[in-house]
Amino acid sequence: MPAPNEITCEQLLRLIGTPQAPVIVDISTDPDFAEDPFLIPGAFRHPHSDIAGLKARLDGRACVVTCQKGLKLSQGLAAWLRNDGIAAQYLQGGMYGWRETAGAPRLPASALPAPVGGATLWVTRHRPKIDRIACPWLIRRFVDPAARVLYVAPAEVPGVAERFGATPFDVEGAFWSHRGESCTFDTMLDEFGLRTEALDRLATVVRGADTNRHDLAPEAAGLLAISVGLSRQFRDDHDQLAAGMVLYDALYRWARDGQGEGHDWPAGRAA
Repeated sequence: MPAPNEITCEQLLRLIGTPQAPVIVDISTDPDFAEDPFLIPGAFRHPHSDIAGLKARLDGRACVVTCQKGLKLSQGLAAWLRNDGIAAQYLQGGMYGWRETAGAPRLPASALPAPVGGATLWVTRHRPKIDRIACPWLIRRFVDPAARVLYVAPAEVPGVAERFGATPFDVEGAFWSHRGESCTFDTMLDEFGLRTEALDRLATVVRGADTNRHDLAPEAAGLLAISVGLSRQFRDDHDQLAAGMVLYDALYRWARDGQGEGHDWPAGRAA
């Protein structure tokens, strides 16, 4: 019988990438992590002994705790947090179990930019349309939920990156940018190891809209239209990003398990 504070890898996989995803805390020991330096998408590392620090970081939010095998470290810490009123679960099988789960992406820790003030910091051109909304959505849903995004004048991106330690993206010459016929969203999927069936499907739509190749997916023209509309509806880029998060949440759920659904009226009408 499963423990009431246990979550399976398959259950967690269904939550990752959605607004309902819990905070994921990797408390693997340093030697264990060094053997296999990969993270569950969206997870952060924290020492199992620093319970007070973790509670402050969680700020009451529900979490899933994982260690190498899902045994004493994660079960003990999850039980401690639950005793203190935090809805904590441990991951069944730990990182070994995640590694063996079909379709479960693993994010290479080496791909993560160094945090600035406790979270990754990104900078790009202001007045975003497609890639510059899609990429922050991807980062916050699959890489670093606390990530900050700075939108500045195009000419100021390099200087802001240098002065503030931010990582530039979707600008010419940057590491995180277009490569050949692929867009920045594709680059992030490749570098972060996030090539899943659903994200690949979404990437095709983003690429088609961002590079004006609407032949790649029929949804690309619609995404372009909505993106242009959002950019004209919001004066503040961060307000636009907040609205765009909802848009890409919906597109991800379509790409994951809704793309086969059509619509007609009246229902069942003969062709």
